[in-house]
Amino acid sequence: MVFSKSFPKRSNKSVYPNWNDVFLSEDEERKVEQECREENVRLMKECLSDAGNIIMGKGFEEHQSDLVNLAVALFEKRASHVVFWKENKAKEKFFRDEEKSEQEN
Repeated sequence: MVFSKSFPKRSNKSVYPNWNDVFLSEDEERKVEQECREENVRLMKECLSDAGNIIMGKGFEEHQSDLVNLAVALFEKRASHVVFWKENKAKEKFFRDEEKSEQEN
């Protein structure tokens, strides 16, 4: 299923915006998913490290389950969702296409 996002495009002729749909190709969508996955893995590793530092810094005994639970809590606060990444890619395409159309006019 192809990802799409609608963006408002203002016009001098009307106070109401025209809504333009932007679609990601399957390749663009897969690439964004891969970038998101890599970033989330990096973030989880960072969260595990931070969780260990927090637990040790407070003088608590480090238990594997506590470390993982704290890391997951940190990760949930920091991690971006795939949809957010795809929306950003669609927004990037929208503004790039909008700039091209303005330059042509």
